[in-house]
Amino acid sequence: MESIAPLLTYAIALSIAAVIPGPGIAALVGQSLGGGFRIAMYMLAGIAIGDLIYLTVAIVGLAAIAKVFSGAFIAVKLLGGLYLIYLAYKFWCSEVGVTQVHKQKGRGTAKAFLGGIAVTLSNPKAIVFYLALLPTVVDLEIISFLSWAELSALTILVLFSTLTPYAFLAAKARGWMKSPTALLRLNRVAGGVIGAAGTVILGQALVEAARRT
Repeated sequence: MESIAPLLTYAIALSIAAVIPGPGIAALVGQSLGGGFRIAMYMLAGIAIGDLIYLTVAIVGLAAIAKVFSGAFIAVKLLGGLYLIYLAYKFWCSEVGVTQVHKQKGRGTAKAFLGGIAVTLSNPKAIVFYLALLPTVVDLEIISFLSWAELSALTILVLFSTLTPYAFLAAKARGWMKSPTALLRLNRVAGGVIGAAGTVILGQALVEAARRT
């Protein structure tokens, strides 16, 4: 971009939107509580990819088409909500001891990554920001490939800098829990947090589907 002002405006707007509590933060904290900081970073990477998808959709001018095919967004929300509820079920039902925790730290990265994408694509806050608020912050009519690359890099930087502390603090809380009983309870807390996020998204999708019928 010729001026740095639009980038700064975008960074500030995205930072504010990112730190507002919602399904994304809830899912990330739950993942960090249940699987540790490293696994949570895979979920955060998935969240960032989901944001880049919406950023690209907005830039290439598909916002109007998205409104026409709003039923597809309802389906995405349904699938995203169901996937988060599935992750919550896995956490809730797992019986984890201290030894098992260390064995499982290298697992679940793909699930966490896909969960991050799912929570972003089904998150109403992300939809509103990229398809409704973004055009008021950045002039999408004059964005080039270089501008898209700049915005994409800035998106990743902002999301990781604003959301990593949530995952880090949640992982620290998990590190304080050493007994198998405490870890089991913590996994169920994590499952409850992720399940709540999925239930909110699923409920919103069902309400929107009911309004369309």
